Amino acid sequence: MAIPTISSNLAQDEQIWHSLKQAIARSSGFKRWQTENKLEISIDDQVKQYLRSTLEALAY
Repeated sequence: MAIPTISSNLAQDEQIWHSLKQAIARSSGFKRWQTENKLEISIDDQVKQYLRSTLEALAY
């Protein structure tokens, strides 16, 4: 049984993050959040901020 290398895991993680980021960016919740929080940052950073604020709200 072959053990995956760190580089192949990293590439797979990046592919998963890209797909997840696209799905989040298309969601109605994200679009509503984006309208309320007009941020001049990359979509990647917007998705991270959205996830952070969503998790903070859930934790509260």
